[in-house]
Amino acid sequence: MPNIKSAKKRVKVSERNRLINKAYKTRMKNSIKKVVKAIEDGKSHDEILTLAKEAQSFIDKAAKIGAIHKNEASRRKSRLMKLVNDYLSKEKQSEVQ
Repeated sequence: MPNIKSAKKRVKVSERNRLINKAYKTRMKNSIKKVVKAIEDGKSHDEILTLAKEAQSFIDKAAKIGAIHKNEASRRKSRLMKLVNDYLSKEKQSEVQ
């Protein structure tokens, strides 16, 4: 435990920020999981796109406040959209045949 007053304050602030960051990260991860689950369940085209848009929003918000790095946010969004686009293109090909 710190003895200096300013160090004690920093412990409080860093703990508060840790909890805020944890909340943003959890919300972001859960929204990504919803998209993946919707793809696995074979939900409709519109529903998957809506969930993906919502997930992108949560990823951007987490990056904006500094819970994750901007490059991590970019990587997560890229991987998510690659997954969505691959699924939708396969779905479209199966409709054509």
